[in-house]
Amino acid sequence: MTSSTFPDKLFNVTLVGVGGQGILLTSDILAMAAMHAGYDVKKSEVHGMSQRGGSVISQVRFGTRVHSPIIPTGETDILVSFERLEALRWAHLARPGAKILVNNMDRIPVTVSSGLQPAAQNVDERLAAYPGLILLAANELAVQAGNLRTANVVVMGALAKLVPFGEDHWQAAMRERIPAQLLDVNLRAFALGYAAIA
Repeated sequence: MTSSTFPDKLFNVTLVGVGGQGILLTSDILAMAAMHAGYDVKKSEVHGMSQRGGSVISQVRFGTRVHSPIIPTGETDILVSFERLEALRWAHLARPGAKILVNNMDRIPVTVSSGLQPAAQNVDERLAAYPGLILLAANELAVQAGNLRTANVVVMGALAKLVPFGEDHWQAAMRERIPAQLLDVNLRAFALGYAAIA
């Protein structure tokens, strides 16, 4: 793909979840895949209390020219959440009509279990209010692929259907970033996530 064939718009992807869910690996591979496709890419991340199960957010921007790694509030085109509660916590970052891709599971962050933040109420109804919502049974598909720990790669496969570059760019990035002994199970997980999105 040459720069003259790129869509004019800048693509903004925000990935959120809880520490240990593979958010940073996923954002790394997304950024690498976009670079393989010829895009200019900028990435930022906030680890927070990620090592202790706290919230994690990473943002990836790509287009013909990207000047800042930070996505302004309300301008995320695709919000990717590795569990349902974090999708609600960060939904304000999404633009109207954004795609909201969510691993359909709950993992209570330490800030809630410790009483620093209240537990979310009416999660199903609140998520259903977003017309761009896509719920994905990533954990079940990861088990089907052969390893529950590949749930983030299932989500990655689903995300690949929503961005303007192909599977080959993603797979090239995965081959660079994932150790050889883990590549096959991760490629299976990616394929299951990709197939899960119409």
